[in-house]
Amino acid sequence: MTVSEKHLLLIYHSRSGTNKQLAEMIAKGAQSEAGNVVFRQKNAFDADADDLLWADATIFVSPEHFGYMAGALKDFFERTFYPTENQVAGRAIAIVIGTGLDGQGALSSIRRICNGYRFKEVQEPIIVVGEPSAEQLEACFNLGLGFSAALDAGIF
Repeated sequence: MTVSEKHLLLIYHSRSGTNKQLAEMIAKGAQSEAGNVVFRQKNAFDADADDLLWADATIFVSPEHFGYMAGALKDFFERTFYPTENQVAGRAIAIVIGTGLDGQGALSSIRRICNGYRFKEVQEPIIVVGEPSAEQLEACFNLGLGFSAALDAGIF
């Protein structure tokens, strides 16, 4: 019996470096015990509909700009919604936000758009205000590890 590979996609945007740091920790966790999971990390400007269709699960990492998600992530959603419409419903997602504010505006806007895709948010969001602590970096590592393990086990 062959086990089919699963695909985990990480889409992020970062200007200050904080969200890139969070994304890198997620990537380390996702690749630490990958099993039959293939991992792909993309900047939001570089990701496209083919990436989203490829993915069995996706983790979005975004800063909060002016109380909203990063424009790069919004651009990604605008470019991929119609080409993937009705093809990604039910796929697992998680949201990570690195911010100087409370992150609620970015979280709300990402969730609102993800509802249009009919994604299934399977993890409480991680919101990092200011510089990430060791515990928050560990939470990001564990998010990547957990998503990879859940995909490998067929949970989602």
